[in-house]
This record gives sequence, structure tokens and C-alpha cells, in this order.
Amino acid sequence: MASAGLQFFAFILALLGVFGAITATLLPNWKVNADVGSNIITAITQMQGLWMDCTWYSTGMFSCTLKYSVLSLPVYIQAARTTMVLSCILSAFGICISTVGMKCTKLGGDRDTKSYTSFAGGISFILAGIFELVPTSWYTREIISNFLDPTVPESSKNEPGGAVYIGFISAGLLFIAGVIFCTSCFKKQQGAWIYPTKQQQFPATRQENNAGYNLKDYV
Repeated sequence: MASAGLQFFAFILALLGVFGAITATLLPNWKVNADVGSNIITAITQMQGLWMDCTWYSTGMFSCTLKYSVLSLPVYIQAARTTMVLSCILSAFGICISTVGMKCTKLGGDRDTKSYTSFAGGISFILAGIFELVPTSWYTREIISNFLDPTVPESSKNEPGGAVYIGFISAGLLFIAGVIFCTSCFKKQQGAWIYPTKQQQFPATRQENNAGYNLKDYV
């Protein structure tokens, strides 16, 4: 059975995963294009995210443009928006549930109820990690395929930005935290089946003894 300290460690991992998922969703550097020009006003870094495109000029200026039109975006960006938002919602929901189900808290009622609550929180973390891993992998695949395409000009090729790496790391943290919470509940239930209580092992013997005493009273 997982100890309260292990559950607390998983909770810390889940918190880091939630912050990482929210950060990766909002950052504009999912795709980075570094192009140094000869003119002083030429943009040296162009970044593309899920919600905005930003440009960093050599003069130190930084400007961003929001992506208002959803239908004009590629399919992988639309899917990444939806799944990343779902990942943030599920991970936040898992934080609330796992807080109730942890052994070190006094919320959630008896041990069985806290165990089921902890299992539900673990499932939420696992689903949040999957929802974050899928768009991050898809987005990375599109960047790599575009980079390896010989028909694409060198100035139009991109490479993965920091948001992609944050997405991979936070997805792994959420998945590990969810496995720990689910395993703690599973081991407890398994132990209850393997080692039943004494009242479950010898109920018939006690009834026979009581019946014997009753018969002796009438002899």
C-alpha cells in the first residue's frame, strides 16, 4: 500500500504537471524560426503558438498577433487547442479530487471512500497526460516533417520551441502522478481480498460453538 508520503509526492508532481500544462497552452513559442537579416529592423526570431504569433526584432521590440479565425488554422493546431484545454481542465479537476482522497488529509470520509476518490483523481491525471501528449506529439511531427521537406525554403523552416518541451515534461509528470494514485487504491483493494478479516474467515465456527452451548443448556 502506498504511504501518505508517496501520495504527497505524487500530488507535488501533479501540481507541477498542471502548471506546465497551463504554461505550455499559453506560451507562443510552440514553433520557432530563427532568421538573421542584414537590416536592423529585420525580425530575428519568429514564434508561433496555439493562440498567437509573436515576432522579436533586433531592435528589442516584441509584437504579437492573435489568431482570431479558428477555421483558417491547420487541423493539428485546432486539435491542439481543444486537447490542451481539456488537459488543463482534467488536471485541475484531478487536483481537487486527489486532495480529498489523500491519506494525509481529513476530508473524504472513511478509508474506502478516500481510496475510491484517490483512484478517480489518478484517472483524471492519466487522461490529462494523454490529452496533453497527443497534441504535443502531433505538433512536433508536423514541425519535423516540414523541416525535412526539401521543397520548403530554408527561411520557412521551423524547429520545436520551449512550449513543446514543457508539454512533454508536464504530460509525463501528470501520467506518473496518476499511476501512483491509482496504484495505491488498487493495492489496498487487492490486500483486502488476499487477507480477509478474522470475522470473514471464521463465521461458521463461531455459529457452531454458539449452537453447541445452546444444546448443552437443554441437556
